[in-house]
Amino acid sequence: MNRFNNDEIAAVYRAITERRDMRHFRPDPVDPEVLQRLLHAAHLAPSVGYMQPWRFIRITDAALRRRIHALVEQERTQTARALGSQGDAFLRIKVEGILECGELLVAALMDGRERHVFGRRTLPEMDLASVACAIQNLWLAARAEGLGLGWVSLFDPQALAELLDIPPGGKPVAILCLGHVEALYDKPMLEQLGWGRRRALKDLVFENRWGTPQFNGDFDHLRKL
Repeated sequence: MNRFNNDEIAAVYRAITERRDMRHFRPDPVDPEVLQRLLHAAHLAPSVGYMQPWRFIRITDAALRRRIHALVEQERTQTARALGSQGDAFLRIKVEGILECGELLVAALMDGRERHVFGRRTLPEMDLASVACAIQNLWLAARAEGLGLGWVSLFDPQALAELLDIPPGGKPVAILCLGHVEALYDKPMLEQLGWGRRRALKDLVFENRWGTPQFNGDFDHLRKL
């Protein structure tokens, strides 16, 4: 009774399979009604203790967008240095579309989170997991709407918090580039560039104890996401 029909199920799996972390955007504006739907999808995410810790800041000021871009450029340089021998290869990778995308959002954790103990007494980071769920909801809905989204994590959280007047205790966790794209990547961009590859699912699923394979065989017969 609760099962979707086959076409609906296929659409859900298609959105999951075709979701990409996008870096290349067209500057066309995003329809306000579509943006509202995407933010509503994000707001429907599960959250620990029903605390709903996500806050989204829409960046509409062009000068502010450029300042955010400058913060990301600073961290990009620092990351390249930290990568050592891989630094030059990293600098050749496009890591964001902040100046090109139709919409720029910053996802942040709310302030006053210490008041929320339900589900967080031993795992306080569950508030961050809740925000990640909201971002994933937005991401999948964007794919269904034909839009691309890129999650940028190259920034100093304190500097970005000060730039956006986030109150003490709050914390930015993602810069989200959202907008129209010429095409979605056939594979994740970093996989296309040889930076990494998707690991086999059978190596990541255990049974009863860490390291004990769930199946003796492989997962070739299962749907690949």
